Amino acid sequence: MEPIEIDDETIPMNGTSVEMPNRETVGASTGFGQYRPSVGQRVTLRIHDLAFGGEGVGRIGDFVVFVPFVCPGELIEAKIIEAKRSFARGVIARVLESAPERVEPRCRYFEECGGCQYQHLDYAAQLRWKHKQITDLFERIGGFSATAIEPVIPCPAPYGYRNRILVRSQWNKPAKKLNLGYVRTDGGLVCDVESCAIAEPGLNVALTEWRRNPPPKGGMKTLLRIPPEDWEVPEHSFFQNNFFALPFLVEAVRKSLTKAGTRHLIDAYCGVGFFSLSLADALQSFTGVELDSQAIAAARRNQKRRGHLHGEFIAGDTDAWLPRLLRQCDPKVAAVLLDPPRVGCQPASIQVLRSARPSQILYVSCHPATLARDLKGLCTDQLYRLESVQPVDMFPQTQHVECVADLRLASMG
Repeated sequence: MEPIEIDDETIPMNGTSVEMPNRETVGASTGFGQYRPSVGQRVTLRIHDLAFGGEGVGRIGDFVVFVPFVCPGELIEAKIIEAKRSFARGVIARVLESAPERVEPRCRYFEECGGCQYQHLDYAAQLRWKHKQITDLFERIGGFSATAIEPVIPCPAPYGYRNRILVRSQWNKPAKKLNLGYVRTDGGLVCDVESCAIAEPGLNVALTEWRRNPPPKGGMKTLLRIPPEDWEVPEHSFFQNNFFALPFLVEAVRKSLTKAGTRHLIDAYCGVGFFSLSLADALQSFTGVELDSQAIAAARRNQKRRGHLHGEFIAGDTDAWLPRLLRQCDPKVAAVLLDPPRVGCQPASIQVLRSARPSQILYVSCHPATLARDLKGLCTDQLYRLESVQPVDMFPQTQHVECVADLRLASMG
């Protein structure tokens, strides 16, 4: 997948953020330090941080080495597999000193399968480190204060929570068989997976059935999903993948709406109307906008089923509809709810919002880096101020975390 551009740095879609060493403070022999390891070399590292994306951070002098599946505080021996001018990547050869937070992974495919990054880390520690990663990104990319970031709300089910998985088939030529499962950590062959520790039990039943009746060839993707109760969701339309933590996400949005006194909601990227309809009892009116016409048709049926008739759903482009929708309501008590794809909002969308100037913008995102970037754009010239960011752990054992950011128009006081 294509990387995400964040100002002058590139953040790959796997979430790994590379903060380059300061050239002015590093020895002059290599330009980036007096010592740089080579591919295949083994080095001893003390892990002192956990970068956004899940890789542990160690240093040889001023030279940074990233290593996955380690815990901060550990002393490890790592084998270098990639060496750049400014950083290197390695894999664990040995753990010389374990951290107290290290636990036994529940899944036998962990470290081979690319689905999880943190099963070796105690869940309480996962929450602490995700909070630090979000705080660091917001300070570095957006220039925001750490005090705006609330503690991460934990998921009641750290395992067995996913209601949607994408599985793949790939022909394993050396073994002369189909591999059925997830893409491996190293991006090579598909990891053959018989069960998934973070998937709901019912989804593992579906996975077993899929493996009994596999695709006819490699290179095929299959979506396995447990549909939410009382919600109509078309096959390829979006719905949050964690039913256990979803109430906390809704409550975080509701709390921000109530605190601001919002009465009119414009739900951008509304999908099947989940947020609009879940919050309808707290609103005088709402409008959902979504390009996916099938999702809008489902949203209207979901609305009819719930009887929330004081709102509407529109199939169309958010940027085109937003100015006129805001003109139709009192901007002093109106909010725009954004829940875009992981790549975030387009620059044109940011400008539309800055021109329309709703009193409140709520931004729901599973990628803190693009969230910080977009919030920085919205807050330029102090047009908006960041009230709070509430992280919710919708993705335990993985690098991902969902956030609800609350922006207020600065002129509203």
